[in-house]
Amino acid sequence: MIDKQSSIFNYTVGELIEELKKYPKDMPVIVSGYETGYENFYLPILRKIRHIPENMYWDGEFQIDENGIDAFILEREERHD
Repeated sequence: MIDKQSSIFNYTVGELIEELKKYPKDMPVIVSGYETGYENFYLPILRKIRHIPENMYWDGEFQIDENGIDAFILEREERHD
């Protein structure tokens, strides 16, 4: 199991569930946008990821990697307008 004291992750699934239980079930959920504002997210997915903290901020510090660890992901919708 991941040691929360030294973890690079903000939440585990259990912690997120407990946090979400505090709010009304019909409350919308969004994630931060690319630069400013907020976006909807796609259905949660499970993917294997790798931590790459030296990436530029626009690439994110986590990348998909089939040899990585499993992570629960709320992926923001991308708009192309």
